[in-house]
Parts: sequence; structure tokens; C-alpha cells
Amino acid sequence: MALLGIALSVLIGVSLGFFGGGGSILTVPLLVYVFALDPKEAIASSLLIVGAASVSGAIQHWRIGNVELRTALTFGAAGMAGAHLGGRAGAFLDGTLLLLLFAAMMIITALAMSRGRRLPKAAVVGKRSLAPLLAQGFGVGLFTGLVGAGGGFLIVPALALWAGLPLPVAVGTSLVVIVLNTLAGFSGYAGHVGLNYPLVAAVAACAIAGSFVGTRLARRIDPASLRRAFAGFVLAMAMLILVREVDIWLATARSALPSTLPQLVFALAVLAIGIGTGRVYRKSATVPVPDSAFEQGAGI
Repeated sequence: MALLGIALSVLIGVSLGFFGGGGSILTVPLLVYVFALDPKEAIASSLLIVGAASVSGAIQHWRIGNVELRTALTFGAAGMAGAHLGGRAGAFLDGTLLLLLFAAMMIITALAMSRGRRLPKAAVVGKRSLAPLLAQGFGVGLFTGLVGAGGGFLIVPALALWAGLPLPVAVGTSLVVIVLNTLAGFSGYAGHVGLNYPLVAAVAACAIAGSFVGTRLARRIDPASLRRAFAGFVLAMAMLILVREVDIWLATARSALPSTLPQLVFALAVLAIGIGTGRVYRKSATVPVPDSAFEQGAGI
């Protein structure tokens, strides 16, 4: 089983390097169903693994000048606040409910990958809108802290639309933001979740190694068709999690639902952020983003 887990860890890295995203969405299921970790421990471990893989990509983008540090720190500060809050909130949510939320994130990711990345036509290079940028950063960070995924599919369009960054710079900057968000999310979990650090280090090392293999493959194989195939695979895994966990969750749903005023306020705030984010993207016409722009792990 350990050998299977290591092999799948390499596959995660290959997907990161090849598709420029989506690989981390497989990390939590790997840790839960192959390494038999508790859902909360798996999410906390995933945050460290995603952060480590993002550092590798961020360094490569930094070397070629595709990181706008000021914007990364601005967006990242809001994201870190949301991610830490999400990590802290995870202590009060049922582990099965967190897996169901993660399955929902997998479905969103699969749909995004099947359509290809898209950026709003309204994005104007050099034009900055601070308030929406901070709000978007906080919302993405909140879900990163809760479910352990990097959120790159949301970060890159936000940086292009609200920070006015050119696409290559938005891609590189997003990796720095992901590093900040995952570290903040992990800090929220650290106080109430114990980790198997040797396992985390092994999975992270395999993922980083696999990402270099995936990057080489991306230069030789047409990414569009394989991206859609990978999206189908992610969607199938999401359905598997839903089928596996929904019965357990329904049996304990009453205890998992918000039962106090602070919990209810938090749940409503998360819902409002999600609805607001969706309305922003629905109002903005979009144009496709070329796959070549997302090499080296962007969109993790």
C-alpha cells in the first residue's frame, strides 16, 4: 500500500507539471483512502504538500521575472487571513462534511479544467481594484484553509481582473499567493491536528519530482485532450467521495450542522462569499487562456 501511495504521489506531481494545476486536488483523497489518514489530518498534510510544490514553481517564475511581489503580498495577506480562519473553523466541522466540501471543490476544478482556463475580457493590464482584490483573496483563502486545495483556478483570474497583471505575471504571482495561503491554513490546523511529517515529506518530494516529468511531457503532448480526460478522472473521484461519504454524513448531519449563533454566522458568511464570487464571474465575459501559460505548476 505504501508503494502504491508513493506512485500516486509521483502521479500528482506529473499532473501538476503537465496541466499546470489540478494535481493537489488529488492529494486529500490519496491521504485519506490510500494512507488511511483522518480527513482533518489529510487536509492539514495536503496544505503543506501543496505549499512545498508551489514553492518549486514560484522559484522558477521568480527567476524569469513573472512574480509581482507587491500584489502577491496584498492578495496574500487577505488570503492568509481567510486561510487561517478556514483552518481554525475546520476544528469545529465534522471530518466527513469537510470531505464533502472537498468533493464539491473537485467538481468545480474538473469543470474548470474541462473548459480550459478563462480570464475576464474586462481585465485591463495595469488597472487595479483594491477592494475586490482583497475580498477575492479572503474568499479563496477561506476555502484553501478549509479543504486543503490551493485555489489557483480562482487566483489567476482574480489577479488578472482586479490587479491588472499580465497573464504570465498573474500565473507566477499566484504561486506565491498559494504558498502564503497554504502556510496560513496549516497554522489554523496546527493547534488541533497531529501530522505524520515523514509521510508529508515523502509525498511532497515525490510530487515535486513528478512535476518536472510532467513539465517535460507538456512540451511533447497536446494538453487539451488530456486535460479533458484528467477532468473526467477528477470528476469521477469526486463522485466516488460523495457516494462513499454522503451516507455517513447524512447519519450525523444533525450534529454537523451549525448549532450555535457563531457557527450559523460563519456558515452564512461562507455562503455569501461563494454567491458573491459566482456573480462576479457570471457578469464578466471570458476568453480562453492558452495551456502553455500555465506551465511549472500554476493553478495548483
